[in-house]
Amino acid sequence: MTTTSGGSGVNGQGADGVPAAFGTPEAPRVAVRGEARLEFDPEIARIGVTVSARGSDRRDALEALSRRNAQVLELLRGYGEAVEKLSTGAFSVTPELAEKGRRERVRTYHGRVHVAAVVGDFTVLGELTARLAELEMTRVEGPRWSLRPDSPAHREARQQAVREAVTRAREYAGALGARLVALVELADLGAEGGLPPGPPPPGALRAAAYGGPAAPGGVPELDLEPQVQTVQAQVNARFVMTAPEL
Repeated sequence: MTTTSGGSGVNGQGADGVPAAFGTPEAPRVAVRGEARLEFDPEIARIGVTVSARGSDRRDALEALSRRNAQVLELLRGYGEAVEKLSTGAFSVTPELAEKGRRERVRTYHGRVHVAAVVGDFTVLGELTARLAELEMTRVEGPRWSLRPDSPAHREARQQAVREAVTRAREYAGALGARLVALVELADLGAEGGLPPGPPPPGALRAAAYGGPAAPGGVPELDLEPQVQTVQAQVNARFVMTAPEL
């Protein structure tokens, strides 16, 4: 906490009637930081699916990749509104050259396509990830738990940070026998550069299937426990207060 005084004018104002930049003895300023750290249950889970294929020629690889990709998409779409968003990302077909020989001779072709899905219904998530991991030459990564970008949780954290700043400023002013009279500045620290992204959440599922069809008897459902999400907010606030009683 800082209180400052100085400048010129009457009752904390400059010649043009605007409060002096650093306050005055009659109207000093108090600067505080408000912080909030709240926990919420996740709202969505993101999973990534990578489908692979190999073939002796380019066409074989493409046909196998297309077939497996269609199986993944069909499976995901079969869950209806539980899968809120579905998108196809990177796609590649790469030739692998033979190790021996002077000429460039292609030994085989590797194909790969990545599919991303956003799941909003966690009751189907365990079954869905298990069924995906069971598909041939398919790799599943996730879930990555998160809140929706427009989640009310973000607003609640910001408001809590502002209330914390006001409470802290009032406490400082009260300790001096003064009271707050005006808000001069409120700055969202996020607007000045967010925090760097953290490491992937611990315990994230990674599964890969390289075998053939699943054995009879059904798919084993995974028990996935949602990870609590922490939302943080910080603000800087400056207030004008009455003259302290020193």
